[in-house]
Amino acid sequence: MRRLRLLLLVVLGALVLSGCTLVSPNAKPVTIAKSKVRFELLSPTIPGTNGAHVRFNTQAVYIVDATGQLSPSSRIVPTPAILSTVIEQLLLGPSTIERSVGDSSALPKNLVLVSASIHHLVGYLNFATSLRSLPRAKQLLAIGQLVLTADRVGAIDGIVIKVAGVIQSLPTPSGKSLPLVTPQDFESLLDS
Repeated sequence: MRRLRLLLLVVLGALVLSGCTLVSPNAKPVTIAKSKVRFELLSPTIPGTNGAHVRFNTQAVYIVDATGQLSPSSRIVPTPAILSTVIEQLLLGPSTIERSVGDSSALPKNLVLVSASIHHLVGYLNFATSLRSLPRAKQLLAIGQLVLTADRVGAIDGIVIKVAGVIQSLPTPSGKSLPLVTPQDFESLLDS
């Protein structure tokens, strides 16, 4: 009987509290004048700067589709797109929607990009750890993702991957190992 009374009190308390709100409803919403909106929230520029703007654009990154081939996918990045920003988007992996249709990434989830830059149309990617721990098939897909994504940002002559500043020899689908890999080396992995 005591348990029933306690349960009844809890249910009654829950009903009483469910009617409470922190914000009282207003039957007639009030429009706030633009002059009363503070902190320049309606300004087209970044508050606290001398008129700075941020523009965004879509950029292609390559992910592994359900068939095990590489295919482009769009990401939103600040304009102009720079290699480090786009590679960081690639390292985030496929979106929830992309994963639901079977897309994935061959890149390890814990891969950390130290730096990325382009010099004379060659992309230089410096990672904290190596891709050598991956099985060969995944390693080829991972390098393909990186080189094809970097190509779309301007590293059209290929990429060099460094681990802690040391240039790595990278496997290609043809069986060669090269310090500089090009998008043409990985065209066979593209979804056709």
